Amino acid sequence: MTLEVHNMYDKPNIERHPLQPFLPANAQILMLGSFPPPRERWCMPFFYPNPQNDMWRIMGQIFFCDKDHFVEQRAKTAFRYDDIVAFCQAKGIAIFDTAQAVIRLQGNAADEHLEIVEPTDIAALLRQIPQCRNICCTGGKAAQTLAEMLHCTIPKVGKSVETNLANRPFRFWRMPSSSRAYPLALDKKSAAYRRMFEAIDMI
Repeated sequence: MTLEVHNMYDKPNIERHPLQPFLPANAQILMLGSFPPPRERWCMPFFYPNPQNDMWRIMGQIFFCDKDHFVEQRAKTAFRYDDIVAFCQAKGIAIFDTAQAVIRLQGNAADEHLEIVEPTDIAALLRQIPQCRNICCTGGKAAQTLAEMLHCTIPKVGKSVETNLANRPFRFWRMPSSSRAYPLALDKKSAAYRRMFEAIDMI
């Protein structure tokens, strides 16, 4: 399947990415999703901001043995933004998405309803994080988009392939989506992510 990239001036309702790439200088891994959800679903101005998305529960389970580590206890529908940013900074986790501009075909962030207008220049991100040797896609559309950019095989879920980008080798990981729409239990998603972090010596 070929990635369709459209002239962004030819389409109505184009939405540009609302966040700047999070690129700690010590980043060992770049995590890439597809695109943030609509603003009304955010509980913080950071990546994976929907309280129904389990990315920060997965991270809490892996690194603190507590899926609610990053959940604001006074408001179960909020995450502890400052703690999440500090954690990613300390661990060397860079984050962005594979699309810079999209059209939401049905007003949500579901992969099948996102039309990519402008893909992200991943090589430009990597030039800012010279220690990074791993790229992790956190969903199917992100993995497909990156594989088409790199002209490589899409890894199986939970697996990786070797590739090359920006004149250096990388390990391209495809992880299960942290969306609750993805049919896999939280503990199994956490186990898959744990295996990845263990493999790259981040645990």
